[in-house]
Amino acid sequence: MTDMRPPTGPTPAQLPSDSRHARQIARRQLITEAVMAEGSMRIEDLTDRFGISLMTAHRDLDELVARGLLRKARGIVSAAPTSLIEASDLYRFSRQSTEKKAIAAAAMQFVEPGQAIFFDDSTTVLQMAPHLPAKVPLTAITNSLILMNELNGIRDLTLLGLGGQFHNWCNAFMGRMTTSEIKRLRADTLFLSMSAITDDIVFHQSPDMVETKRAMFDSASKRILLADHTKFERRALHAFADLTEFDVVIVDQATNPAHITRMRAKGINVIIATEAVSRVADVAEEE
Repeated sequence: MTDMRPPTGPTPAQLPSDSRHARQIARRQLITEAVMAEGSMRIEDLTDRFGISLMTAHRDLDELVARGLLRKARGIVSAAPTSLIEASDLYRFSRQSTEKKAIAAAAMQFVEPGQAIFFDDSTTVLQMAPHLPAKVPLTAITNSLILMNELNGIRDLTLLGLGGQFHNWCNAFMGRMTTSEIKRLRADTLFLSMSAITDDIVFHQSPDMVETKRAMFDSASKRILLADHTKFERRALHAFADLTEFDVVIVDQATNPAHITRMRAKGINVIIATEAVSRVADVAEEE
């Protein structure tokens, strides 16, 4: 029997239009959320809901199945809960998008032409990409395949891609080969974000991620943490660093004032990003 219920999920009009790759990531995120919300769905229903061909739907689903997020069989796709879902770039991509853009815009005050900079694979740091052409010449060093694609072709920007073992769930390179390459470099600044902040200690659920980002941390002169307010509400398993080890911590306006007061009392340089900063940066970029 044909399901006559109106679609309840996001429509194609809600997908971002900034780049084909961004649209693809966002669509896969929305597909994952739709299937997780309903438990299982017909693949044909996904084509109607997202305005895509059956071939595109299968291509998206094959990628999501490979990442362990979904299961596919006999024309039906179902959710496959996993500990990697919250760490997945697909899950993180649209979370706190407004706050991440504001934080990224605020972070740009610490970027100067001529610098060599580590950028991690976080979706918050990814929001810095549109602002970087205004700061060239730069050397950008990253393990994020998504960021490599975003920065590729920017004039006067030297891109150093860190290789190693590729991990589908985060679209990034990590592991011994990656950290070995990082340890041979020295950068002016590191921009990174992590999963959780507990007792003013930064955590992540992936030990490989912690090891890779720690190598960047140890190879940079200045360390800047980008953390939206939800980081203070989460927990993760593996400790990375104390907040006092960072030169700057940038948070958004929704961050609990108690956290900000406590951090500043410890001598942590906390900057509160505002949406106004993000809008001003967007206008400057358009001009």
